[in-house]
Amino acid sequence: MLTKKEQRLRRSRQTRVRIAELRVARLTVFRSNTHIYASVISEDGQKVLATASTAEKEVREQLGGAGKGGNVNAASIVGKRIAEKAKAAGVEKVAFDRAGFAFHGRVKALAEAAREGGLQF
Repeated sequence: MLTKKEQRLRRSRQTRVRIAELRVARLTVFRSNTHIYASVISEDGQKVLATASTAEKEVREQLGGAGKGGNVNAASIVGKRIAEKAKAAGVEKVAFDRAGFAFHGRVKALAEAAREGGLQF
């Protein structure tokens, strides 16, 4: 029987295989209890083009202190920020890689904010 983490990693491997066939940049998300991280990875998977997270100093200042990075509001700020950075790097279209996490709550908020910021997926 697989543990919860092993199940999530199995789902993420399956998703990444499908995304690799698309030959498009990948917006990947990692969610921990206290923070959320987003990265835009090149088509070949070799280079990270842009990153954003609640661990960044500017984001923590927007949130008003430490310990507030694990909520939907923080995820939407990170989503807007990753969209800005990706567009600055010349990326308009991405595939959303939720890394096996459910498309709900913080992951969904980040995705919607990135779409509002101008990323297409």
